[in-house]
Amino acid sequence: MSHAAEGNTGQIVAAFGRHYEIILDDGRRVNGIPRGKKSPYACGDRVKLGALHDTEAQIESHAPRTSLLYRSDQWKQKLIAANASQVVLVVATEPGFSEELISRTLVAARHEGMRVVVALNKADLTDRLPAARAQLAPFVEFGLPVVELTAHPDHRNIDPLRPWLEGHITVLVGQSGMGKSTLTNALIPDAGAATREISTALDSGKHTTTHARLYRINETSALIDSPGLQEFGLAHLTRGDIEQGFAEFQPYLGNCRFRDCRHENEPDCAIKAAVTRREITQRRLTHFLAIARETDTTSRY
Repeated sequence: MSHAAEGNTGQIVAAFGRHYEIILDDGRRVNGIPRGKKSPYACGDRVKLGALHDTEAQIESHAPRTSLLYRSDQWKQKLIAANASQVVLVVATEPGFSEELISRTLVAARHEGMRVVVALNKADLTDRLPAARAQLAPFVEFGLPVVELTAHPDHRNIDPLRPWLEGHITVLVGQSGMGKSTLTNALIPDAGAATREISTALDSGKHTTTHARLYRINETSALIDSPGLQEFGLAHLTRGDIEQGFAEFQPYLGNCRFRDCRHENEPDCAIKAAVTRREITQRRLTHFLAIARETDTTSRY
């Protein structure tokens, strides 16, 4: 049975490749399919649908976005979430996490005007906690909030994170195995997100979340759980965009001898001088150079 298209607007609450689960403004749950071969929609998008055929309709367009978090390489883009106001970047005391992935997420989020909070999971593993804190220290120095918690049911303590979620649409981002799905289950008891044991042999998690899904926390807050990341390409950003994503670089930008300074081998580089004075950590400059060089060799979108 076909229903008129009038009023068929809603929000994408799950994205499965070219199929989208949508909750209409009247509360009905339907399946949406994009026109053509491309899938230019993300979890969190507000969309307009064509005529409904039973519980399926074609997506005609999306409303203007307040933000779009995505990653890209020289071949393609991978949309993560639309209209989120902050990222909670989940890391853990084990398995090991990538500091460069944190830097990349910060750049992507800052470019979209999103706040970032780091959730340090498995804080009950007290023998591993000091090493994890040391890894995060360069980020804490320039003001990145770090919230320590434990999502596992046996030692659960997630209350420190709850105030940070209030009033935000939050997208959970992190490497596989950090406990994002376990954290989602703790925050949203009926989420039923799949969880799996860590693959200790590889010191990395097995991918458990294969699609992004939005969960309502309350009237003003929501959570988007996203698939685990092992990399976060930023081919869509310029070198200048990447500079702006490094918060501690800001006081020094524009003070180098050369206006187009790459902060590598140029003389009188204000960023390198700040590293020498230990006002910027060498690790963060290394992250910047790795991201910027990668962007130099890829095509823009």
